[in-house]
Amino acid sequence: MTKAPSGQSLRNEAAVNGLAAAACLFHGFSDPSRIAILRHLASGEHRVVDLTAHLGLAQSTVSKHLACLRDCGLVTSRPEGRATVYTLNHAEVLTDLWVAAERLLAATGEAVTLCPNYGTASLLSPDDTKDVR
Repeated sequence: MTKAPSGQSLRNEAAVNGLAAAACLFHGFSDPSRIAILRHLASGEHRVVDLTAHLGLAQSTVSKHLACLRDCGLVTSRPEGRATVYTLNHAEVLTDLWVAAERLLAATGEAVTLCPNYGTASLLSPDDTKDVR
């Protein structure tokens, strides 16, 4: 009888195989607001105030998501006067990713949307799920 690997052992193995970095990268894309910010930054650099106006999100929300994206290496920031300007890193590679994502969604979109763990129902607030179920 073989012993099942422990959680720590699996985490170490994933890190060794490079899966941890991939999981962290995709976690960066796991929020619709972060995706909207990335797609918006594809049109050029923006300040937080610009992004809040364009996306209709609170300043604190945009700042939190930008910090996540910066920590992931997907955006960079630089001071400009009293504001901070954010720029998309690796724009060409991200464009390739959006194209690949669109192709994958065309093939699996319904399954992804209906997924009980990560589908659109998981994006709704508890009050909104009353109408879905």
